[in-house]
Amino acid sequence: MSILRHLAAPLSPLYGIVVRARNRSFDAHPERISRVPVPVVSIGNLSAGGTGKTPLTLFLAEGLEAAGWTNAVLSRGYGGRRDIDPMSVEADSNPRQTGDEPLLMARRLGPERMVVGRKRHAAALRALAQRPGLRCLLLDDGFQHRALHRDLDVLVLDGVRLWGNGRMLPLGDLREPVDSARRAHALVITRAARVKDRAMVEAWWAHHGSGGPLFWVDFTLGALRRWGTDDHSPLPLPGLGPAFAWCGLGHPEAFYADLLVAGQPWAGTHSYPDHQGPSPSGLAWLQAKAREAGAAWLVCTEKDAVKLGPGHRSALELPLYVAEQHVAGGEPLLAWVLAGLAAPSTSADQQPLLELGQEAAADGHELP
Repeated sequence: MSILRHLAAPLSPLYGIVVRARNRSFDAHPERISRVPVPVVSIGNLSAGGTGKTPLTLFLAEGLEAAGWTNAVLSRGYGGRRDIDPMSVEADSNPRQTGDEPLLMARRLGPERMVVGRKRHAAALRALAQRPGLRCLLLDDGFQHRALHRDLDVLVLDGVRLWGNGRMLPLGDLREPVDSARRAHALVITRAARVKDRAMVEAWWAHHGSGGPLFWVDFTLGALRRWGTDDHSPLPLPGLGPAFAWCGLGHPEAFYADLLVAGQPWAGTHSYPDHQGPSPSGLAWLQAKAREAGAAWLVCTEKDAVKLGPGHRSALELPLYVAEQHVAGGEPLLAWVLAGLAAPSTSADQQPLLELGQEAAADGHELP
């Protein structure tokens, strides 16, 4: 346990009391929950980040749009400080105002597809006003944001760390008690190839979950893009030797492991706290560390790259590549979401959603 968590340990029971009281309040007073005129799909965690919900949200947003379900993504915009709230996020937005993950999604999805706001209901209204004809909304990191009604509640769990030590913040990584998983209509296990005991995960979901379907997905690094250009290279990168990898993620070890799985060796790594990254002088320090480790180039994630600007370009001497991440095996989940959106009155109760999950399993849509 870190020193900070040790010092904060006495607050853990109080945190748990507050979370449980808040959930009981929403359960007892559904009138506190705001609604919008289109279906809402929430993608969220029980734990404090690092599950891969951002690439999963992107995958669903792109897949739904391609299937005719025009959509926008709503996010709190963690780490951003802005005078206007809610705020539309476009490709040229400032990450200091929007946060890094919303800017990443805006650049991938295109214009009028991303809105950040501390109050997600207000963000939803802005999204609907700026793009009339939207058929659904995606709520990024929405499991705890119960003030906005959702028609489909997708819970994401990292297949490597799972539920950790089972304890709530600050003694563990859980934002809520594990029994809160019953609110979810479906569970998605990411980094599924690294799950050591699938039967244990299935038993956990059967005990704590809603009875909805369980999906298994993985993340792959498809290519490397030279930062600041559209030039792409395959993984592993030929001719330059091992990389020096750095990132600011909730689960940095997963990125370093993904590089190795893709066949890309690295000579050293450096991790920043989640949502943080190097200043221009910090990038110069990273390059010095890379040279000390025997690396001739740097690699980071897309989430890290959106925080880099002109000052970083001036400080950059070594080649910097951005690893592009994709979802593998997500088609059954997308099919289930499409079926759920098309089903009548999905918001009335969970039973139609559970039946859809059983039908998907019968049709082979649920992965083993």
